[in-house]
Amino acid sequence: GLEMSGLRADLTSTEAALHAFRPAQTAPANGGGQPNPRYPTSRPAQWTPQNSVAMPASGFAEDPQPSFDVAATPSANTHTLGETTGTSHPLGAARAQVHENYIIAQTDDGLVIVDQHAAHERLVYERMKTALHDKGVERQILLIPEIIDLPETDVQNIAARADELSTLGLVVEAFGPGAIAVRETPSLLGEVDAHALIKDLADELAEWDRATLVRDKLHAVASRMACHGSVRSGRRLKPDEMNALLRQMEETPNSGQCNHGRPTFVALTLTEIEKLFDRR
Repeated sequence: GLEMSGLRADLTSTEAALHAFRPAQTAPANGGGQPNPRYPTSRPAQWTPQNSVAMPASGFAEDPQPSFDVAATPSANTHTLGETTGTSHPLGAARAQVHENYIIAQTDDGLVIVDQHAAHERLVYERMKTALHDKGVERQILLIPEIIDLPETDVQNIAARADELSTLGLVVEAFGPGAIAVRETPSLLGEVDAHALIKDLADELAEWDRATLVRDKLHAVASRMACHGSVRSGRRLKPDEMNALLRQMEETPNSGQCNHGRPTFVALTLTEIEKLFDRR
């Protein structure tokens, strides 16, 4: 499983998960007494069969842009998947997406919880690093340039590094004293919020010395950009998309942590789960 593939779950996060799952108090052994409020006997008021329907399986089209093409799906707190093969994979087979950000996968000996945004952010970052060292970052031309209003100092900082930013696939230019025009963006980012991306880069550049070159901070800039090209929290993923994300994580170095050093997944063995229920 995970050890053989080189993937490592963060031990601190795993221990925190186990602690979070443990009930604060034990229900009476004889079943009597007052009901434990942590274990309600009735479904939440908002629950209906309609809002917990299973997601239909549908195709996942691989394209050069890592932003998943997600079709509209019924609103629900939890999406469950039918039985599928693949539990022998290190990160298992996707079984559900909960709270529109966490993928629950079943492995041969337990389960894995994946933060889809953090995980995909790392994937985009690693792809961008590879592209930088290989053939360069491919760009996509915006049909209509995006004009972003910024303080003059930020405009000057970005415009002064326009040539260097173009090596990362971002083509910009000053648009008067108080705005930046974005003409091309990295294809790796897919459909990107150029306004948020430029604001984020402006914050990054504001911390640099005037003599600092983008090439010296290439990975820092790439990390900022990758955040804007990743699958966001709140994005509903189809079953095949979830499994594709798991398989890409298994093939990508450093995918156990996001670009900010946070864990991308937590793994619990069946033994650990059974201990939570006093089965061991």
